[in-house]
Amino acid sequence: MADNAKKQVPLRLSPKLYDAIAAWAEDDFRSINGQIEYLLTECVKQRKKDGKYVGADIDRAIEIDIG
Repeated sequence: MADNAKKQVPLRLSPKLYDAIAAWAEDDFRSINGQIEYLLTECVKQRKKDGKYVGADIDRAIEIDIG
């Protein structure tokens, strides 16, 4: 596979998180995959800019209020 080829990654999301990302993607005129890639890219850019790593509670379940 070429070095510049996109990698496929299996991803499991809760139904609430999926619905929130899907709605956001629609608002931004992106596919769900495109929205996830955009969000991850922005997070990596921010991390490089700040030089900060994610917090210790990164694996803590979150409540999503999309109502």
